[in-house]
Amino acid sequence: MSRASATAASLGLLVCHACGLLSRAAPHAHDAYCPRCGARVHWRKPNSISRTWALLIAAMVLYIPANVLPMMYTGSLFGFQSDTIMSGVVFFWKTGSWYLALIIFFASITVPMLKMIALVVLLVSVQRRSRWQPVQRTQLYRVVEFVGRWSMLDVYVVAVIVALVQLQALATITPGPGAIAFAGVVVLTMFAAMSFDPRLIWDPMGEEDGRAPA
Repeated sequence: MSRASATAASLGLLVCHACGLLSRAAPHAHDAYCPRCGARVHWRKPNSISRTWALLIAAMVLYIPANVLPMMYTGSLFGFQSDTIMSGVVFFWKTGSWYLALIIFFASITVPMLKMIALVVLLVSVQRRSRWQPVQRTQLYRVVEFVGRWSMLDVYVVAVIVALVQLQALATITPGPGAIAFAGVVVLTMFAAMSFDPRLIWDPMGEEDGRAPA
């Protein structure tokens, strides 16, 4: 095996996820610890595929009530109403604030859906040990991990509106069950992306080159 084609795992090197130290572990060691901070280090994230699937399926289940149930309840002297994500999008669109409607639709409906689809693609491909476009799949994982935090836009908006309106006596706004479900979707997809081990994408490449994955 040439030095250029060697991987960190094949050289017995591990990176600590807590402090970032690169260290050498004993061959075939199942329990290894970082010599600097004492955190446990792994060749691969433990039970990566099963954990990611569990978190992803839970997020998919919550995605339906997140879009169907009310995000917030509004009460005033003129009546009481409840609003879902889509009703908020329609309201902003009809009142001429089409840019806000597009932002909410993209951040609250499109992004979570695309993130879940991307995670399904990544999980299925690594389970099938696919050699298809490993660089692009790795880049896809990085995008999924990066955009996760921006999916909380609707929850942030509801929280700010509630805080502002509660300062006035003529109206009240309270978060609805849809906000809780939506926050659950965002948190679960974030944990699912964190549980996925992108190194699994490259294991079939190592087998093709004659290297056994760690």
